[in-house]
Amino acid sequence: MYKDKVVLCGASAYEQKYYFNQDFSALPQQIKDELQIMCVMYTEEIGGILTLEFDEEGNLQFQVEALEADAMFDDIGSVLRIKELQKTKKELLESLELYYRVFFLGEGMEE
Repeated sequence: MYKDKVVLCGASAYEQKYYFNQDFSALPQQIKDELQIMCVMYTEEIGGILTLEFDEEGNLQFQVEALEADAMFDDIGSVLRIKELQKTKKELLESLELYYRVFFLGEGMEE
């Protein structure tokens, strides 16, 4: 069903906006809120654009973009912050991957 990457959510420091993919509207509000806080805080602290995307296998990836002219973007801080989020939000991120694999990729439903 899904062959390309699917964006779960994202935030932009440039537009000061948050995006949430409505295909995931069935997620509990607490999880949606946690994702929003995580993305917005990242862009406030580091800058640039952060998106959380599922790859073809259902792994949740952190994608970061920054304008070349953005002298305020913190490359090193970005890597460190993402590692910290992957560690502190491990349970949330793994649960989202499982949710995506079951409800979007149909894994585990054949049995």
